[in-house]
Amino acid sequence: MAEMEDRWLSVQEIVKYLGISTDTAYRWIDKQAMPAHRMGRLWKFKKDEVDEWVKAGGAADRNNKDSEE
Repeated sequence: MAEMEDRWLSVQEIVKYLGISTDTAYRWIDKQAMPAHRMGRLWKFKKDEVDEWVKAGGAADRNNKDSEE
């Protein structure tokens, strides 16, 4: 069961988890170094990596209006 908890999340799953738009997720990947891994044409995420990035303030760029939803 722990194996399923550590699976790769899709863009749709991570935006739902974070409560953000798809556009915001792509901007964060590009401009704010959100931890994401490219697999072919798809972006995939590890929930624990994203959680650590958020806790470290990665999503809190005060100068970027795009980070506000």
